Amino acid sequence: MSPDALPSIFDLTRSELSDAIAELGEPAYRGKQIWKALYVEDATSFDEITTLPRLLRDRLAQRYRLDPLTAVLQRKSNDGLVEKTLFRLADGELIETVLMRYESRDGSRARRTACISTQAGCALGCTFCATGQQGFRRQLTAGEIAAQVLHVNRRLAAQAKPGEDKERVTNVVFMGMGEPFANYDNTMRAVGILNDDDGVRLGARHMTISTVGLVPQILKLADEPYQINLAISLHAPNDKIRSATMPINRRYPIARIMRACRTYISKTNRRISFEYVLLSGENDRPEHAEELGELLKGMLCHVNLIPVNATDAGYTRPPDGRIGKFRDILKRSGIAVTVRFEKGTDIDAGCGQLRARALTGAD
Repeated sequence: MSPDALPSIFDLTRSELSDAIAELGEPAYRGKQIWKALYVEDATSFDEITTLPRLLRDRLAQRYRLDPLTAVLQRKSNDGLVEKTLFRLADGELIETVLMRYESRDGSRARRTACISTQAGCALGCTFCATGQQGFRRQLTAGEIAAQVLHVNRRLAAQAKPGEDKERVTNVVFMGMGEPFANYDNTMRAVGILNDDDGVRLGARHMTISTVGLVPQILKLADEPYQINLAISLHAPNDKIRSATMPINRRYPIARIMRACRTYISKTNRRISFEYVLLSGENDRPEHAEELGELLKGMLCHVNLIPVNATDAGYTRPPDGRIGKFRDILKRSGIAVTVRFEKGTDIDAGCGQLRARALTGAD
């Protein structure tokens, strides 16, 4: 069998890996050794796992692929704060992962955030999103989702200077290509893999899942054991504007999303983030800010205002003055709000942009 046709060992949860090792007649501690080698020691081949006997390494190589991703293109922003990687999957599909560096400021700790993909392409067709214009290809497996974080960890480790501690990913946002809740089961399996105490050890509170507002999955997440953060891609204060840019709004209009969000908050007591991409002349006027403030009044929430990254869709970034006025109106309405200024615009860091360039032969 071709190595690319083998299942990825990263698709196994810890308990599934233990079962697979037991079926090979190996003692349970071998599974722990493999898990540690994959998720702590950043092994890139079975040959590197020298704690295992040669025979077992050979047997594993005959049954599993170790790494489901191949980096084919990497870019780093001029300020050094953002790195984007285009990966090829075993079947040739392309996905993107972004590393964002946030340095310590005002007593906060430095963060190394990985923005990861959950699908190859996306079926939802949001008009301002480069991925949404490329169509849906397939779901990512749990291993393909989790392996993006492992790649970022290896890259951070490789960049450490002699004598420096190796950096690791501190936060993960499921905000890359695709809709995580349309691939719910694999996304949550990846959360469990990344959260495992003997592996990557990413706390659930340091992970955020972003959705366009798939109501059944919002309600389902409220009952999950993980204290993971939820972000809603809202991007409009009313159904007319939202339906024009986000076709999913015809299925799940804003009122249904708000009811689901309030149920989520009442069950979890966790704050929801609302992502709001500012599109010049479309959703960025003062009356839109007033309407958004009324919509969210009294809700345990935070709004992230995001000036749009220019894409082929033709949307433009609002001027700074209009962005500031929108923010100030929300503040006066009692809404916690921040402006997420662009990072990595010089390397096509917006979702799907680097893949689009690769597909059209621009790189």
